Amino acid sequence: MPLTFNDIFKSSFLENVSAVSLFDMALALILAFGLGMFIFLVYQKTYQGVMYSSSFGVTLIALTMITTVVILAVTSNVVLSLGMVGALSIVRFRTAIKEPLDIAFLFWSIAVGIVLAAGMIPLAVIGSVIIGVILLVFVNRKSHCNPYIVVIQCDGHSSESAARAYLEQMTERCVVKSKSAQKGSLELTMEIRLKSDDTDFINALSEMDGVSSAVLVSYNGDYMG
Repeated sequence: MPLTFNDIFKSSFLENVSAVSLFDMALALILAFGLGMFIFLVYQKTYQGVMYSSSFGVTLIALTMITTVVILAVTSNVVLSLGMVGALSIVRFRTAIKEPLDIAFLFWSIAVGIVLAAGMIPLAVIGSVIIGVILLVFVNRKSHCNPYIVVIQCDGHSSESAARAYLEQMTERCVVKSKSAQKGSLELTMEIRLKSDDTDFINALSEMDGVSSAVLVSYNGDYMG
């Protein structure tokens, strides 16, 4: 039997218009925007990378709201939920995550969107506050044990031994990472742990006999050698 004009308007498509009430949609999106802003502010306060990306912070807000919209649609229609799983399974993200902590913020935004759309508002709000406080406390905690790399250029074994002895005296920990030797010159790369924030020892190190240069570099712990 051919499909008539009246059959189109009797389809289940128009029945889904009232599947989610306007009040529920407005409340969920407002809460998603508020918690997304909170995640964005925590991201700003805890960012420790080299180049801050404001677009990533805005992405956290958008991701929270988008996830809320998707889960609201899924929870209102079982058939749609099965189709959504298949549609999202073909999505591939190829943007590299440069900071490991950024992954936590992405999952945080997605989790908040899912929990809000499921109607668990207290869990979303209280959980976000607790996660935000923990990140602010632990990420912003300053430690004098942060690793650094010292690159020393000297002219021989005696100056190398003197430089190493001086570094062992002035630092908490000193480990050789690499050593490059050429005729008449040596390049020594060492990982150190500072006793305090004072870095004046690198000035004295560069003025030692036989040492031509000394460079202090912040070290993220992922040594490639």
